Amino acid sequence: MQTPQTGTSSANLKANLYETDFYAWTQQQVNLLHEQEWNQLDLPNLIEEIESLGRKERQELRNRLSILIAHLLKWEFQSSKRSRSWLNTIRVQRIDTWELLAENPSFQPYLQEMLQKAYFKATALAAGETNLPLKTFPPDCPYTLEEIISDRFYPGEVVSDNLME
Repeated sequence: MQTPQTGTSSANLKANLYETDFYAWTQQQVNLLHEQEWNQLDLPNLIEEIESLGRKERQELRNRLSILIAHLLKWEFQSSKRSRSWLNTIRVQRIDTWELLAENPSFQPYLQEMLQKAYFKATALAAGETNLPLKTFPPDCPYTLEEIISDRFYPGEVVSDNLME
């Protein structure tokens, strides 16, 4: 279908809106879905964006795990420099990780793979922030996923309810 003003097809208008004003494009697609205007949807870009959302959720979990593990490594390997800031980062990253896992139970089959990737990134982060050599840290993650997300686990610490209170 050609538009009278420009001679541009409606498919080109959809693609142009997608490229020039992403938010407006999303709102247009939402409205079309609500109105069940299936033939007006920008399916190629809509499919791409839905796939991208799934990838972003997995990436978000890996990032949270990386930061969390890096702080656990710092906690264990630089115990003399422990701080309330490190403790708060560990606590917040755990909460965010719990929420992501609760909202995405289908991550379960990928958790070990995510953990390995997160650990690789975590060692780089911990080494950079502590100035310890990368070889200081074990080649494989020394913590289980259960330990990593447990609010009772702090490597090298006796579990205490009043940790840094």
